[in-house]
Amino acid sequence: MRPVSSIVLVLAVVFTALFSAAAPAARAFWIWTPESGKWVNPKYDVKPSPKEQLSYAQGFFDEKKYPEALREYKKLLKHYGKSREAAEGQFYIGRVWEEMKKYFQAVDAYQKVIDRYPFSDLGPKVVERQYVIANLFMEGKAKDSRFATSLLGNEYNVVDVFRKVIKNDPYGAYAPSAQFKIGLFYLGRNEYSQARDEFEKTLNDYPDTKWAESARYQIAVADAKRSVPAQYDQKVTNVAVAGFEDFVKSNPESELSADAKKEIDRLRLKEAENAFVVARFYQKSKESKSALIYYQGVVDKYGDTPWAAKARTEINMIKTGAVHK
Repeated sequence: MRPVSSIVLVLAVVFTALFSAAAPAARAFWIWTPESGKWVNPKYDVKPSPKEQLSYAQGFFDEKKYPEALREYKKLLKHYGKSREAAEGQFYIGRVWEEMKKYFQAVDAYQKVIDRYPFSDLGPKVVERQYVIANLFMEGKAKDSRFATSLLGNEYNVVDVFRKVIKNDPYGAYAPSAQFKIGLFYLGRNEYSQARDEFEKTLNDYPDTKWAESARYQIAVADAKRSVPAQYDQKVTNVAVAGFEDFVKSNPESELSADAKKEIDRLRLKEAENAFVVARFYQKSKESKSALIYYQGVVDKYGDTPWAAKARTEINMIKTGAVHK
């Protein structure tokens, strides 16, 4: 039987050989720290203070090494979650995701700053970044598969992000425009009633902002979009015309007033046509008195339209007893 000392010597030699062979790879991941007297892996090690950890993570962010920065910011939250620096670390996690064009994750990360650190002074920055992201999607300047599918009913959509902006700072600089753009979003999807409601909310909640003026105009636009063909009841058309007329009266110097006047002319043509169609119905039904009333209404109310001339012709035919060939 071999003595114990010989066995130990053999094991020592084998261990040394194995360690020497693995040393290049090991040194790539592990570093000897004299202060602690042990090997540490920098990938998992944390700096001795939250300030140093934040600064270390920031270095990666500044160098655009985003995966590394994300790892180090997460370490800050894990080890120093209650420190003053934690809120800033959480904010920069959002910045990392945003720089990596992972907008879905960015919105969530920014929201955690508000939810977890309500007394942080980063709130305005969070709102600004969320507003920027919502605008990118609104304007079609950014893509994110989860946002794209959300338009079909899944997790997030543009409206959700704009609503976060409003909820996070309801009286802030971005809230009025966020509310207005929710209306534009629905208008673009041909959801006119919903759009009108959102514009009304802009008008009611932020009456003293420039967005209120635009909202008043867009309410009339939404009504005009809801307007039905001339053969049907024109109540919505009447409301749209009144809305545009009210806008022009209240904002005579606005650039939008010129567009409003064009819309008024277009919609009045539809109203005139509708009144003419009703008159023609009575005429064909041999109810001449009713037909004359409606034809005269076209002449009196829409005298500047082509339908007035047609109405005069029909009035003359009824009074002379002429018939259509």
